[in-house]
Formats: sequence, C-alpha cells, structure tokens
Amino acid sequence: MPQLPATPYPAEVRARLDADAEEVLARYPGSRSALLPLLHLVQSEEGYVSRTGIAFCAETLDLTTAEVTAVSTFYSMYRRRPSGDYQVGVCTNTLCAVMGGDAIFDTLKEHLGVGNNETTEDGKVTLEHIECNAACDFAPVVMVNWEFFDNQTPESATQLVDDLIAGRTVEPTRGAPLCSYKDTARILAGFPDERPGAVEATGGAGPASLIGLKLAKGEALPKARVVSPRAGQPQDGQAHDAQVHDPSPTERLSSHDAPQQTSASDPEHPAGPAAEEGE
Repeated sequence: MPQLPATPYPAEVRARLDADAEEVLARYPGSRSALLPLLHLVQSEEGYVSRTGIAFCAETLDLTTAEVTAVSTFYSMYRRRPSGDYQVGVCTNTLCAVMGGDAIFDTLKEHLGVGNNETTEDGKVTLEHIECNAACDFAPVVMVNWEFFDNQTPESATQLVDDLIAGRTVEPTRGAPLCSYKDTARILAGFPDERPGAVEATGGAGPASLIGLKLAKGEALPKARVVSPRAGQPQDGQAHDAQVHDPSPTERLSSHDAPQQTSASDPEHPAGPAAEEGE
C-alpha cells in the first residue's frame, strides 16, 4: 500500500536542525557530500533515521528520498527503527567468536529476552551482533554506543547490560565516558563533545594494538632476531652472525619468506597449457 507523506518535524525542531545542517554543509564544497553527517544529525534527534529524517536530508541536499534511503540502508550505523538508549554490539566475527563472542551474544539474547536488532521493553538496550569491532587483540569485544568494552565474558557482559538498565555508571575499557546513543550520533555528525574532560579521555589505541608498531621500530625487543628462509640459509645481504635455526610453529613464517614450488616450477605436477572450453 502507498505510504502517506512523512510527518514533518515540529517548527522548533526544524529550526534547530536547519541551523545545525547549515553548519554541516559549510564543511563541504559539494553539498551532497554532507549526507552522511546529516543522517547522523537526524538520528541524534529521534534515535534512528525515520522517514521524516530522510525527507529532511533529501530536501536540504536537493536529493530524492530514494537516494537518501539507499545510503541510510547501506551503512549499518544508521538505525531504521526506534532503538534503545544504549546500542550494545557484540562482535561475532571469526576471532571474537572463537574467543567467546558467540557465547556472549547468546547469553545476552536469553538474558535480555530480545533477538538481534531488537530492543528491551523499557527502551534501554538494543542488542545486535557486529561483524567486526576492529579490536581483535582484545577479543572478545563488546561495544556500547561505539565505546570499547574489551576482553568480555558472558558474566561481565551480563553485568554490563544490567548496570546500563539500572542507570549505574559504567566505564569503557578505553575511550571517552559513555553517553546516550542520541548524543553519540550528534558527535558522529561532527559536533563537539562538550562534556568536561571527554575529549581528553578519548586516548588512542590500546597497548596490544601498538606492539606491531613498536616491533617495526625496534622498540619492543632489545635485539632484533633474524629468521632465515625455509631453506635454512641466510639470504644475500643478511648478517652473517644472525641466528640461523628451524622456525618454531609460533613463528609461522609467511609463504613469501622463500620461493615455493608452483605448478609452473614443479616438474612432478605440471599444469600444462590452458585449454579452451570444449577441447
């Protein structure tokens, strides 16, 4: 059935959004480039991207509602229906899953009585599984309104959502203090976080994330150790006094460390010329 036109924002809300949108548009030489932050802006108003919000973005940027809808449905950070004050995302991608992410997600579904992308009856918590929280070295990871809660267990995650529902203060493992989902959306729209000390608390990557960088700079180990190719001999230009040994399983050398047999170079397994279909 055809839908009625979206209900417009009340006059005072529209005036406020128009002023904010003008500030967003001023950042971009092309107006349609402002669509992503504008979608966050309307999400900060209602907690999700409503049909009213889509109509506002389309009118502001001289786009069709179909064009705006296509973008808002492509990115998972835009909610398409009312959500809770706290968006609890459990990573269920490969590493987090095997480290316990699947167990955390199943536990929270049962504990909260909701499924994926569903909200508790009190409107406090929306639960969803996320493909990757980009923090594999702290697996399993749960995010609340895009703030990190690292190294979680089913028990700690259950306590976390109970604290959120009860209104108790919870502190992310790293990053800024937690705020509501609407406030988070406004920050993502590009407006400053005006809470005292919030910006200073954002910090950077966790220590486990920086190990590789320190290794690359030679800062993590007092003396770098050279690992030879699979043939067991130093390559040309390699230090002659370097330690030569058979690599242990934990060193997991890459397939690029030494030439490997391929179908083109292995006489026992010739590939032969490629044949046309039907020959």
